[in-house]
Parts: sequence; C-alpha cells; structure tokens
Amino acid sequence: MNLRFAYAVALLSVMVQPVPAQQYPSQPVRIVVPFSAGSNTDAQARIIADKLTQLWKQQVIVENRPGIAGTASVAKSAADGYTLMLTSSGHPVANVISPTAPFDPVKDFAGVTQVSVVSASFMVPPDLPANNLREFIALARQSPGKLNFASAGTASTSYLAGEVFKQVAKLDLVHIPYKGAPEAMNSILRNDAQIYFASTTFSPDLITSKKVKVLAVSSAKRAPRLPDVPTAVEAGLAEYVYDSWFGVMAPAGTPPAILNKVSADIASVLRLPDVTKAVDNQGLLVATQSPAEFDKLIRSEAERYGKILRAAGVGGN
Repeated sequence: MNLRFAYAVALLSVMVQPVPAQQYPSQPVRIVVPFSAGSNTDAQARIIADKLTQLWKQQVIVENRPGIAGTASVAKSAADGYTLMLTSSGHPVANVISPTAPFDPVKDFAGVTQVSVVSASFMVPPDLPANNLREFIALARQSPGKLNFASAGTASTSYLAGEVFKQVAKLDLVHIPYKGAPEAMNSILRNDAQIYFASTTFSPDLITSKKVKVLAVSSAKRAPRLPDVPTAVEAGLAEYVYDSWFGVMAPAGTPPAILNKVSADIASVLRLPDVTKAVDNQGLLVATQSPAEFDKLIRSEAERYGKILRAAGVGGN
C-alpha cells in the first residue's frame, strides 16, 4: 500500500511540473493591453501577437482591459508565461498616480522586453513670443504661474515629460490635464495652454501647416520624424532627457527561462522588416532589452519619477 502511495505521489509531482521553456508555449497566450483598442499600445500588441502566433504555432490573443483593472488582472494571473501585458512608461509610477491601485508596479511584475520608444516634442502655439527653448524658459520665468502646460491626463507620459521639464528648468507652470491627447492638442491650437509635450507622432503635419511651433524634442537623440528640431540638451537644457516607451511584462515569479524565451522571440519579431516598418509608421522606434535590463529600467524610473510626482503633490504619498 505504501509503495502504491509513493508511486502515486511521484506520478502527481511529474504531472504538475511546469512546462519546460523549450516546450513553451503549449497553449494559447494572452497579451493584456491596459489601454483602449486603437491606441499605440494596442496597435503594437496586435502586430506582435500576429507574428508570435505564426512563430509559436499557438494562438496569441490581445485582450483590451483599459485602466488599473487591466493591469491588476495581470498581477493576479498565474506566473506561467501564458499571460503577458504590453504597457507604457507610466507603469512604474502607477501606484503613485493611483495610490489605491491593488498592485505594486515593480514587485508584482517581471520585465520581458522593451518594444519601442518615442520622444516628446515641446509644442507651443504659433504666436507665442518664444522661438526656441531658451526663449520659452525666459518667458516662463518672467511670468511665474501664468503659463499653462497641457497633458493628456495625470497618468500620461505627456504629464511626466512636462513635470520633469518644470523641475529641471525650475519653472512655475500650471498643469491642465485633459481627457486624452486630442483634447490636449486642441488646447495648444486654441492657445488655452502654452506648451504641450506631444508625442512626435503628432507633430509633422501640424508643423508643416504652421499651426504649432516645436521648440525641442525630449530624447537624447533627434527624432527621425523631426530631424531639424534640436533635442532639449542641444537647445540649452543640459539635464533634460525623457523618452517614453512601450514594453512587455509578465506576472512576478514567471520562470526566467520563459521570460528569456519570450524576450528573445519578441526581439526576433521586431527585427522583421515589415514589423519594423509598421512600428516606424506609428512614429515609434523599435527598442528591445533583456528581461534584466528592462527590470533595471523599471526600478530606476519608479524611483526617479516617483520622487518627481510626489514633489509635485501627486498621489498624496
């Protein structure tokens, strides 16, 4: 009887062993997108899901679950590699922006890979009496508390880019959060706000038609779509660099071998010419990292931007 029991226990232990990385995936995989359908995040997830489906011979399904609830659902999912999330650079400070969020954006997740990066453009109304970044800073210092900066919402990367700018340049600008990028953009067109840190994906047509002026871009290097626009560093603000990103994460505890496989496979997908072109058409640059590198970035941004947001009184923490 004891021998039979021991055999049964041994058999059960074999049956519940996780699928080795070389056999992963052996069932469909979900990519949760905590943003609405049609967003940049959603578009990238669908491109990647289509190619991974072909590569893995398993269905990869994109599930839109906008907001904190979507991210929380991933944090609570099994750490087996079958639930992934494609999110943006606001993730590391989600619990500062929403203190009641039922997850820790660092401890409850494992980085898989960055997918792409995009810089912000310092967009101002065409009749604003500032034609470069130095002139804007001088104008803002002459009128503390009089100039408005628009954002697509307190949880947005446009807000983070603006708040970093305020603190680095030591400016008193009034933040006006709007419900999304289109409304924030319209505030510049109406001159209700005097600066908006818009994704460079929005900028070219507006610049060509002279509906806006772009004084600088936030990235370390010039934006491919705006090659004639200087970086903030080139424009005289030596300490300012801000890149927003999109990346893939998994629940904490996902086996490293699976994280490394998914990371490598996504990187191989992003190198495909048609995928690179599709990402570029969104005004984004493909950028990949190992899980360890991505985790390091998330931790450092959680600390850096968490301090900036708390100093601005966000979250009450």
